[in-house]
Amino acid sequence: MDLDSGIIYAFAADLLKEDLGRGDITTQIVVRGGAKARGRFVANQDCVLCGLEIAEAVFATLDNSIMLESRAYDGERLPEGDEFARIEGPATALLTGEGAALSIMRRLSGVATLTKAFVDRIEGTGARIVDTRKTTPGLRLLEKYAVTVGGGVNSRFGLDDGVLIEQAHIPLAGGVRRAVELARRGAPHLMKIEVEVANQQQLRESIESRADVVRLANMSLDEIRESAKLIRDGSPNAIIEVSGGISLDNVVDFAACGVDLISVDVITHAATTVDISLKTRPL
Repeated sequence: MDLDSGIIYAFAADLLKEDLGRGDITTQIVVRGGAKARGRFVANQDCVLCGLEIAEAVFATLDNSIMLESRAYDGERLPEGDEFARIEGPATALLTGEGAALSIMRRLSGVATLTKAFVDRIEGTGARIVDTRKTTPGLRLLEKYAVTVGGGVNSRFGLDDGVLIEQAHIPLAGGVRRAVELARRGAPHLMKIEVEVANQQQLRESIESRADVVRLANMSLDEIRESAKLIRDGSPNAIIEVSGGISLDNVVDFAACGVDLISVDVITHAATTVDISLKTRPL
């Protein structure tokens, strides 16, 4: 997943608008006009870098004469203490943009780093880590971008780009078969239909209905293994997804059950920020 430059600069403008308000009063008062500065971006812990282009756009929005040189790019692992980029330009712009630039890099690098940890745990199993819609309000696109930077896969971006029949939908629709029938009738022909199942009856109905994706929700490992076999036998083209109670400690066990996708909500809604700093000095 790549971010369009227009989207990058739009996000940068929003970040600055939130942080600046009517202006950076402190910098305007205490820093002389025309002063130049140089800064060093340092990773203060091992991490996967993400959000550097957005940080650069923040500074460029303030002053397009700022020069940022990086020897690392989004998706690269940074060891603790690594100086991965340098920036130079008007001191006022560097100081004013520092907070917004660091905040977004810390957040997105946190998501990418946690995602990468999950991806590495299941390497070689054939399963993939997929995200959810549990994202920070206003940052969904960026956090889902960070998931892909960490090696994960994006699920739906919103309610309008995929059919996911969850437990709440099933009784209101009249059962799994009826829900899938209505979905096939009403959804665009290119859109896949996914059904979340929580018991064997729903599983059988989803297989008989030829759902494109079957999500096994909150099942035990034994139940997942048995269900995956039934799906492979009865609907071999269906994609098998698993969700519920997945952590770094047990994700390998879920991957070993023969599933295709492992839905992990914590990679976006519970990822901790990464410690990245910008050390500046006058020129």
